[in-house]
Amino acid sequence: MPDANNDPLTQVAGALAALTGGRDAALLLAVSGGPDSMAMLDMVRRGWAGPVSAATVDHRLRPESAGEAAMVADYCASIAVPHVTLCPDAPITGNLQSAARTTRYRLLAQAAARAGAEFIVTAHHADDQLETMLMRLARGSGVDGLAAVRAKNGQVIRPMLCLRKAELERYCADQAIPFVRDPSNASPDFDRVRMRAALGQFDVVDPMQAVRSAAALADVADALDWMVDSEAAQVLHTGPGGASLIRHDYPAALLRRLVQRCLQAVQPGIAPRGEALGRLIDTLNAGGQGMIGDVLCRGGATWHFARAPARHGAGGEGMATE
Repeated sequence: MPDANNDPLTQVAGALAALTGGRDAALLLAVSGGPDSMAMLDMVRRGWAGPVSAATVDHRLRPESAGEAAMVADYCASIAVPHVTLCPDAPITGNLQSAARTTRYRLLAQAAARAGAEFIVTAHHADDQLETMLMRLARGSGVDGLAAVRAKNGQVIRPMLCLRKAELERYCADQAIPFVRDPSNASPDFDRVRMRAALGQFDVVDPMQAVRSAAALADVADALDWMVDSEAAQVLHTGPGGASLIRHDYPAALLRRLVQRCLQAVQPGIAPRGEALGRLIDTLNAGGQGMIGDVLCRGGATWHFARAPARHGAGGEGMATE
């Protein structure tokens, strides 16, 4: 007799219940038209008691994208799931993958607000998790980076991390669910595609174990944040002149987070790379001063962080020291 606990519908329903706190909250599903998100669409609409709607982001980067969005819209109409196609207001430029991701989540957040959806649901699965962890490991990421694809990040939830990509494709075949394949997912121009190809020749690493490791690292990151919240209330002071850190004899992982809090208090949204942040902390420990982003940082008994005077070519995450 099959184990009901291994049934994909049961696993996804359980993950959704855990991620939403057990409420029948309204969900907005991010459905691209690929097999992963189409399987998610069918599983969620079958197993979720609350309101479900879907959105497809057409980035307008490929001629086929409009037709793919129309396919999703037609399928949603056939199963009585409300659907909307979202398009950016301006062409996407620069680093296409990064810019497209930023645009996608912005459009989805706006659509969720219009639909009254409490959560945005994406179809990231276990294979995505393994690929992301290895890509970040190759870049020398720390705890936060290696936590990889979070099961919950703000209003974005990912209940499909308990499943493999092959399971989702098999589900689409078994249920006769249509889907499309984005040709960019096979282009060796992208790091993820090359990582996926390498993993296809190396099956020693189990993606499900990667999911467990990422979840454990996410727990560690949350614990660090909890500790920093407590310490920051005592040692981090902010005011019109900037921020100051009156104590800095902390273990490295806590100190990095406290310095990040100081930087963000002065320049909201700044996210310095690990190496730049490490160099800044070394400079401050030595009593020197440095610039990171638009923040002037000074060491000493108390570390001070303030908005730097305007300068030619200001901005960015690199650091200059004195």
